[in-house]
Amino acid sequence: MSRVEEKILQAGRADNFGAGPTGLPVSVLERIMQEGLSYQDSGMSVMEMSHRSRWYDAIQASAEAGLRTLLDIPDDFSVLFLQGGASLQFSMVPMNFLAEGKTAGYVTTGSFAKKAFSEAKRIGNAKVVASSEDRQFTTLPELDGAMLDPDLAYVHFTSNNTIYGTQWKDWPNGIRVPVVADMSSDILSRPIDFSRFDLIYAGAQKNLGIAGLTVVIVKRAFVLEHAISGLPSMLSYKVHLENDSRYNTPPVFSVYVLSLLLDWVKSLGGLDAMTARNEVKANLLYKTLDQSNGFYQGVASTEARSLMNVTFRLQNPDLEPSFLAAAKEAGFVGIGGHRSVGGCRVSLYNAVELEQVQRISKFMEEFRAQHTQMA
Repeated sequence: MSRVEEKILQAGRADNFGAGPTGLPVSVLERIMQEGLSYQDSGMSVMEMSHRSRWYDAIQASAEAGLRTLLDIPDDFSVLFLQGGASLQFSMVPMNFLAEGKTAGYVTTGSFAKKAFSEAKRIGNAKVVASSEDRQFTTLPELDGAMLDPDLAYVHFTSNNTIYGTQWKDWPNGIRVPVVADMSSDILSRPIDFSRFDLIYAGAQKNLGIAGLTVVIVKRAFVLEHAISGLPSMLSYKVHLENDSRYNTPPVFSVYVLSLLLDWVKSLGGLDAMTARNEVKANLLYKTLDQSNGFYQGVASTEARSLMNVTFRLQNPDLEPSFLAAAKEAGFVGIGGHRSVGGCRVSLYNAVELEQVQRISKFMEEFRAQHTQMA
């Protein structure tokens, strides 16, 4: 038994496979508890201190430096620590970059991609340039940059689709317009080629820590040259850039947790090590599905399978309530599919340990053995 597994069992912690908010590494939780009453020499919890204090100055600087190092963010990109979740970004992006007379292109590959498109239509002209909705979002659409109107204000992608379990492995080539990406559910799980993007945003509660923080990584020239003026201050990227993410009180505690989480990723060997770790976890669970003789049936097409969210159904749908109830009884949390589609979903974000995936894989094999005659 590993040290991590031993700690989890001793604490009576559940195996959390929720799609978000999700679990945190045990070592990060321990650090939070250790510093809970007094952070360094402040005599205060991070939750109590001013966002203008020297302690928070260092926390935010550490979080930004950690992101820049791990993701290899170029110097011409700024990192913003905002609030409102990815859902607010659905509106902020078109408010800032969808000028009158221009059109934004959206690639709709799931529910949240559709929500982003819906919000853009409230702001200005937006159109779907590619979609997999006709295939129930079980795969990703074919798209080449040459297919896109070069006059688009920007094109918007969702890198990983948590509800349907699909993920872009490679980005379409030849895109000649600004690219915006919602990476809420797979940021920090693999390298990012920033030459392909102009703005990336991500809610923190999957791979970056806890709810309340939204990280925006944006090319400064994109903002300075294209952002619309005269917006409400809280909705202006220019204002947040000018005020170092402190136009208002930032989500101080969430930024602190992010800084600890980044230290944890570094301690494991950085992003390459995290990528390899995530591939091992996902491959194990997909193997469990694929070798079940149809008892478990993956939802996403093989070529579009996500490393973060493994979605599946049981061949006998009448068994799904029993499967979910048995999983809950066994200590597995958050494996029911999204309320809009049902089924089952196991989310494998960075903090999920291999031992946890091994446990649920074993549980699934045992459940199949017990119920094969009923399938």
